[in-house]
Amino acid sequence: MTEEQEILNKEQQEAEEAAQTDDENQESDLPDLPDESGTSEEIEESDKSDVSDMSDESDNLEKTDESDLSDKPEGEMSLESVIEAVLFASDESLTPARLANITESTTKQVRELIKNLNEKYEANKSAFRIEQIAGGYQMLTLSRYNYWLKKLLRARSETKLSPAAMETLAIIAYKQPVIRADIEAIRGVSVGEVIRSLSYKGLVKIVGRAEILGRPMLYGTTKKFLEVFGLNTLKDLPKIEELKKPLS
Repeated sequence: MTEEQEILNKEQQEAEEAAQTDDENQESDLPDLPDESGTSEEIEESDKSDVSDMSDESDNLEKTDESDLSDKPEGEMSLESVIEAVLFASDESLTPARLANITESTTKQVRELIKNLNEKYEANKSAFRIEQIAGGYQMLTLSRYNYWLKKLLRARSETKLSPAAMETLAIIAYKQPVIRADIEAIRGVSVGEVIRSLSYKGLVKIVGRAEILGRPMLYGTTKKFLEVFGLNTLKDLPKIEELKKPLS
């Protein structure tokens, strides 16, 4: 081997050793990476922790909501007294189903307890009773106290009816469903304005159209009509024979 070849081989060997040294230095400078299996376990534990925290928060929210709704007063209260309080505070008739929903009972219990309450009122000679009005129950004063109540209460203008309005309303109540032409035939005068007034007061409504020429509108009474006149259903209307004036 010539001297020149030996020099070239030596230089090549030194270059390879230098390159290997640089690679080792670069690897030593890199940061240590976590083991992949360890990372997966840590992620799973973190996910479980997050789910647990969310579950705890959800439970806390549910407890808060329940505490807001379950603010029932302490002390013993009978279902009968609760029904009495609800009816006393209501300014409209309440159906048995609605009373049962409010008092967290059944319609059977509601009816039985209302019967018990009325028996107590009668025994104590109370001035009120729980009456059936418009398909529901409402606490009302007895009619024999009207003389004194009239001195206290002022009749509202919206409930005041003229004689013409009372006649028209009576015809609609007893003849319903009835068309305007039939009402006018009975009264002998136009009733368009009167019907509009009764509709505005919420006592009369359109219930359909007649199957005759022109398909005129049919009129009937409303739930408010039953409430204003203290009726449970239209069957409780006085009989026409009872309204006839006695012969002198």
